[in-house]
Amino acid sequence: MIGRLAGVILHRAMDHVMIDVRGVGYIVYVSARTAQSLPPVGEACALYTDLLVREDLLQLFGFQSLYEKEWHRLLTSVQGIGAKASLAILGTLGPEGLGRAIALGDWAAVKSAPGVGPKLAQRVVMELKDKAPTVMAMGGALTVDAAPSDELIEPAPKPRTRPAAAPKVNFTAEALSALTNLGYAPAEAAAAVAEASENPEATDTAKLIRAALRLLAPKD
Repeated sequence: MIGRLAGVILHRAMDHVMIDVRGVGYIVYVSARTAQSLPPVGEACALYTDLLVREDLLQLFGFQSLYEKEWHRLLTSVQGIGAKASLAILGTLGPEGLGRAIALGDWAAVKSAPGVGPKLAQRVVMELKDKAPTVMAMGGALTVDAAPSDELIEPAPKPRTRPAAAPKVNFTAEALSALTNLGYAPAEAAAAVAEASENPEATDTAKLIRAALRLLAPKD
């Protein structure tokens, strides 16, 4: 199983990229969102990958974080969602947006992805609503970027020095974990956190938790 590739970009397209790894060019299919964020031809990149194996076909699909890859795994477990449909959904919503849509039962957001009809979008929400909270809670540990490995990459001509990216903070995952530790059901907590994350004042974990708790408080 090929789980990660690190090399130099030889070619970029709207739905795939060719990465040179020690003289071997790997074609990796990616979402539109990932394609737009990759560096230009000649620069180093790395992607987590999922290998699709069929009798007459081998295809690699690439993701910038383990969190996105885990959502891809869940999406493709839904009947009618193949790898290309999964990339379309992730390219439209992103992993965080997808988690929020499923937690809120917002199948219309899923339907906004190219090639996804209403029945399929509803199936995604229904089949993943109980699994989504677990992945959302793991988000903080799964958002590690697939940073290029200097040991595997031949330097490109006149390489540019790029500053290391600052670590990402996943307030949603931390808040969800806190609420489930307080005894709320995972699905109930996920829906509250997803709705609370739309509040512009929820700028850190503590504020997000307070906003979610207000939503979960019994209504008079």
